[in-house]
This record gives sequence, structure tokens and C-alpha cells, in this order.
Amino acid sequence: MAKALRRELGNSHAAVKTVAQWTGASERAAKNWLAGRFAPSGEHLVSLVERSNEVLFVFLILAHRHDVATAAVLVDVRDRLRAASLAVDRILGNDREEG
Repeated sequence: MAKALRRELGNSHAAVKTVAQWTGASERAAKNWLAGRFAPSGEHLVSLVERSNEVLFVFLILAHRHDVATAAVLVDVRDRLRAASLAVDRILGNDREEG
């Protein structure tokens, strides 16, 4: 979980504050999770899974739910491609609704 959080948020004090805010835990707890010294409790883990695709993916892999993890990754990739396509259209001055 620590690696997943660091991949998504980095290893800064801002990351600690974000994790603490997401979970309602103390900054000290969040710092320990990011450092990999301790793992979040069940309630805090659920809060992290709700907000972090990286943590969700790791959780699914650890739970041996590779099929669900693959589906989650594909949905994330599709959403990112859709957002990138819309951004390109805006840059080019195209409006998808006009055709």
C-alpha cells in the first residue's frame, strides 16, 4: 500500500496531508503508512480504496482478484483516453457535438 500511495501522491508532506484528509487519520499515521512502517486499519483502507486507483489496484491484486483488477485498469485507461481525446478536440477547436 505504501508504494501505491507514493506512486500516486509522491513522498512529500502534501502527500501526508492528503492521505490524512482522505481517511480522517492523523498525519502521523499517514506518514507511517506512506513509509510502509504500518498498514492502515480496515476503515482507513476502505477510505483509501475509495479515493486512490493505485491503492484499489494493489488491494485487488493482494486479494487475488486479478480479473477485477484488470477490468478496473481497463476502465481507468478508457476514461483517460476519453479525457485526452476531448482535450485534443478542444485544442484543435473541434466540437464533438458539431460533428
